[in-house]
Amino acid sequence: MLTIHNAAVHDIPLIRELTFKIWPQTYASILSPEKIDYMLEMMYSESSLRKQIAVDGCQFIFVYDDSVPVGFASYQEIKPGDWKLHKIYILPSQQGKGTGKFVIDHIIREIQSRGANSLQLQVNRQNTAKSFYEKSGFVVIEEADFDIGNGFYMNDYVMEKIVSKSGGQ
Repeated sequence: MLTIHNAAVHDIPLIRELTFKIWPQTYASILSPEKIDYMLEMMYSESSLRKQIAVDGCQFIFVYDDSVPVGFASYQEIKPGDWKLHKIYILPSQQGKGTGKFVIDHIIREIQSRGANSLQLQVNRQNTAKSFYEKSGFVVIEEADFDIGNGFYMNDYVMEKIVSKSGGQ
């Protein structure tokens, strides 16, 4: 049975453990090893995660299959009514079983209860997860290149799903 658990600063070791089981394999075919190493340090170092949770106000959650953590996500309100899904990562062994949909549905319910209008995300333009997001009701609203430093760019689609109660889910 799938369940969601909120994460806090003391859960950073588990976020990092899952990250290193999921992230490098997810991007190995589309990003260079140097870019993967840089992005892991930039976004998933203990200090970066601590800042995301304690300073930036990102809500991290874990998804458990029975008692086993199988993925995590983070999201935050970026302006009144508009939210961003910063991260959603599910163990490869758990993909294709409805776990990602379960997490997205949970987040949508949570943000709707807070008056959300939309949920946005970014996905690498070469990432096959784009089709998962499209099946979940997200549409591409922009193609963008984000300078992340050290000569690296994230070449992403910005996708959005309208989640307001009047706009449907």
